[in-house]
Amino acid sequence: MKRILITGALGQIGSELTMKLRDVYGADNVIATDIRQPEDNPVVQSGPFAILDVMDDKAMFELARTHKVDTIIHLAALLSATAEAKPLLAWNLNMGGLVNALEVARELNCKFFTPSSIGAFGPTTPKDNTPQDTIQRPTTMYGVNKVSGELLCDYYFHKFGVDTRGVRFPGLISYVAPPGGGTTDYAVEIYYEAIRRGAYTSYIAKDTYMDMMYMPDALNAIIALMEADPAKLKHRNAFNVTAMSVEPEQIAAAIRKHIPDFTLDYQVDPVRQAIAESWPNSIDASAAREEWGFKAEYDLEKMTEDMLAKLRGKLLQEIG
Repeated sequence: MKRILITGALGQIGSELTMKLRDVYGADNVIATDIRQPEDNPVVQSGPFAILDVMDDKAMFELARTHKVDTIIHLAALLSATAEAKPLLAWNLNMGGLVNALEVARELNCKFFTPSSIGAFGPTTPKDNTPQDTIQRPTTMYGVNKVSGELLCDYYFHKFGVDTRGVRFPGLISYVAPPGGGTTDYAVEIYYEAIRRGAYTSYIAKDTYMDMMYMPDALNAIIALMEADPAKLKHRNAFNVTAMSVEPEQIAAAIRKHIPDFTLDYQVDPVRQAIAESWPNSIDASAAREEWGFKAEYDLEKMTEDMLAKLRGKLLQEIG
C-alpha cells in the first residue's frame, strides 16, 4: 500500500484506521472520505479529506483517479442494529456502495479491503469454535449483506483479478469513536458508564457469549493482511479473526478490578438479543494465523486496563 482511499473514514473503524495509516504511510498518502465533514475532527484536520457519498460511483472514481490511489479500504456501511431497523436502506447502501467501490478498484487496478463480520454467520452455524469454512445462513439484513459482500469480493477476484481481501471482525471495542448502532456496542458502553456512573444496564442478557477484539488489534490485522504475500492467501475475503469470547458478567468482573463498586444489571433488548443469539459463541481464527500471521495482543484484562485509562483521560478532557 502506498496511496490509500478510505470510505466511511469517520466511522468506528475508519476514525482510528485513518490516523494509524497516516502514521505508517504518511499523512498525504491516505485520502479519507465520508458523507459529512466535521471541521474539528482529527481525521479531517490531519490529511487529505473529501466528502463522498459511496452511492455516487462517478465521484468515487474521480477521487481515486485524481489521487492516484493503489488501495481502496471500503468501510462505509450501516451496522447490525441500524440495518435491522432500516433493512431496505441497509441493502441499498451496503451493497450498492460495495459494488461501486469494487468497480473503481477494478477500473484502476487497486488492492481492495472491506470488512465482513461474525454477523455473516447464522443460527445454524456451529456456535462454538466456529470454523473458517462453514454454513452461513444469517437471519438479519446485516448478515445477508455481509455474506453477499464476501461472495461478491470473491467474484471480483476470480472474474476480474481484483486483489480483494477481508476479515470477519467480531465486536470491536474502542475508546475513540462512540458506538454506532452495532449489537456488540454494549461492550463499549459498559466502560463509559463504569466511569461516568459506576453502573451499567445491559441490553444483552447474562451468559450471552460473543467474540470481541480491541481496536488496536483490529487495525494491526488490517495492515498485516493488506501487506501479506498474496500467494499465501487461500481465503482472501473472509478470514475469521478474534481476540476473546466474553459475556457481560466477565467484562463487569474485569472492570471491578479497577472500579470495585461497579454494578451491572439488565434490561434486555429483544431485537439485539435475537441478533446476538444468532451469532457464534466463539470462532476459530487458525486460517488467519497460518496464512498471514494474525495475532491479537490484547486479552480482556489488558484491554480493560487500557480502555479505562484512556477513557478517563478522554472524559476528563471533555469536561474541561
